[in-house]
Amino acid sequence: MIVHNLLLKLQDRSSESSAKAKDLLLTLNGNVEVIRKLKVGVDIRRAESSYDVALIAKFDTKADYQSYLVHPFHVKVGNQLKSNIAAAASVCFEE
Repeated sequence: MIVHNLLLKLQDRSSESSAKAKDLLLTLNGNVEVIRKLKVGVDIRRAESSYDVALIAKFDTKADYQSYLVHPFHVKVGNQLKSNIAAAASVCFEE
């Protein structure tokens, strides 16, 4: 199983903006068939050093993860979020 962790720091760090980003990311579930499990959460710490939104997605294989990266629905969601992203970090690992 491949685990993809994504952290987003938003330019608009309001609670409303974070909730909107979360809702948008959750639309990946069911629209990108290679996702086996998806969790999205909003930071409750709200510190300057915190990221605002976290996504954890699981895939059966590395090939499934790679197909997710170029999947048209994933690209569409990324493009919708792009203008509000100040910084992003990710870690992918096999479990």
